[in-house]
Amino acid sequence: MKSDPISYRVRPVAPYAHLFEVELRILRPDPNGQVLTLPAWIPGSYMIRDFARHIVEITAFCGNDRIAIDKLDKQTWRAAPCQRTLHVRYRVYCWDLSVRGAHLDTTHGYFNGTSLFLTVRGQEQSGHGVILDPPGSDVEGVWRVATTLARNGAERYGFGAYRADSYAELIDHPVEMGEFTLVEFSVCGVPHAMAISGHKQCDCDRLAHDLQSICETHVALFGEPPPMNEYLFLTMVVSDGYGGLEHRNSCSLLCSRNDLPHPNDSSMSEGYRNFLSLCSHEYFHLWNVKRIRPTALHNPDLSREVHTPLLWAFEGITSYYDDLALVRAGLIDHNSYLQLLARNITRVLRNPGRLRQSLADSSFDAWTKFYKPDANTPNAVVSYYSKGALVALLLDLTIREASDQQRSLDDLMRALWQRHGMDQDEGVTSDGFEALASEIADIDLQPFFERWVRGTDELELVTPLRELAGVELQLRSAEGELDKGGSEANVSRTLPWIGARIDQHSDDARITTVLYESPAQQAGLAAGDVIIAVDGLRVRRRDFETQLHRFQPGDRITIHAFRHDTLRESQVALAAAPADTAWFTLTEGAVAAQQRHAWLSA
Repeated sequence: MKSDPISYRVRPVAPYAHLFEVELRILRPDPNGQVLTLPAWIPGSYMIRDFARHIVEITAFCGNDRIAIDKLDKQTWRAAPCQRTLHVRYRVYCWDLSVRGAHLDTTHGYFNGTSLFLTVRGQEQSGHGVILDPPGSDVEGVWRVATTLARNGAERYGFGAYRADSYAELIDHPVEMGEFTLVEFSVCGVPHAMAISGHKQCDCDRLAHDLQSICETHVALFGEPPPMNEYLFLTMVVSDGYGGLEHRNSCSLLCSRNDLPHPNDSSMSEGYRNFLSLCSHEYFHLWNVKRIRPTALHNPDLSREVHTPLLWAFEGITSYYDDLALVRAGLIDHNSYLQLLARNITRVLRNPGRLRQSLADSSFDAWTKFYKPDANTPNAVVSYYSKGALVALLLDLTIREASDQQRSLDDLMRALWQRHGMDQDEGVTSDGFEALASEIADIDLQPFFERWVRGTDELELVTPLRELAGVELQLRSAEGELDKGGSEANVSRTLPWIGARIDQHSDDARITTVLYESPAQQAGLAAGDVIIAVDGLRVRRRDFETQLHRFQPGDRITIHAFRHDTLRESQVALAAAPADTAWFTLTEGAVAAQQRHAWLSA
């Protein structure tokens, strides 16, 4: 067992009160007074979260003597000078059931290091030890530990001693403790597992097979061996949730229990397909983000925002490959993949922000815009995930066209891995990424990036998809709020459109967003308005759309709505629903079939 100059002991001291206690031991503290700080954000999630606000008490001891510890700012403390071993004891409130924070109750505990481990300033590159203590008797079941932290005496899946070579490594291995189901499999000789916590029914054999297929598909793209000695999917199952966060040898996932494959159902449900796509996305990050990184995120300052215009490439390209891997792994067919692609196109087309914010700006402003949405976000912001995936598709098709189908985005990703990821410690700049793409395509792609990454033009996908991928992109109007796209229309007429989105989780017809230049905006309606009547008839959320569809485009209707308890009347001129809903047909002919095979099978 190796002893480190910095060590933490983590105790779930009060699961019923959601409190972890941490004791930090520093063998050689700064003689001028040791400064300690907690990160303000977690890598992979680009928003200031101020984790230090959850520290509810903190004390310091020099040897056995209590000493002063003063707070310097919202996330920084300084302990009084100490010539002996410095001990700092603090408690953290952990009630954030997400992949970004920490959570503790009587059923399980979960944490990211950014939530619990104070940084010892000046000693970030030292070895860091961790002792994970088991809870007392006031918890449910028999608890184990799931983490990819290096064991330093602890048994596999056991409480005890772990360690990391640096603070950056320490916070890149989340920890789950509690009762969980293990799904284990191997990928190219490397052990993989999924630890599933929470109430669920799951066909674990099917899940192991499907995860193995996805992981092997990604490894085949970048080349063996996988870039780690083990991998762990940490999965928290809830009644309704979805999310993921990548780490160097693991990922954290949040899913609905209905998204897991049921033992008595062998079909590919939409929920299970989405869950596999989430797993695929986070696993692809093993290469793209965790090892191939933007220069700005190479050694990021976790106390403040760190801006980069490249998130579209790291998240958007990953979002392109997450679904593509499912069809390449043989888990879904071509039609199912095209449905997913059409739905992503639909998401992008339905937000006017795509014409007002570039992908580069969306990436740069993620901290204050994308991660802090408000009622106007659809009008002003474009998703670097969704549109980024479509630009990745367009880049893939552009490289294929320039090389007469001899090269593709796959080749660009392999080149990035070989030059910036594999055995390298060098970040990627925007210029470097674009130059390498031009090298792979053997043409100057500067105009491509100027238009589609730094510009706000409507994406031109129809011709490239027809001529290079063997599919026809079709557009139609939406049939209602819940129409996600991906299939032909079920109604023969164009429906009326108001351009106001209604809160689907409210009993009232409460407006969440009014789209730019829509009939609702022109009539003076606003986010937060509660519609109570259409043409004199009372409406609620559940029947608002039905009432609206009784009219025709061009009709004028009277809407009564409350705004801050004041009744307002608006005259709305209904428009025709825009053609913003995508679906695909297959281009006929042997050449088109070959193109689809080359694109989707790789």
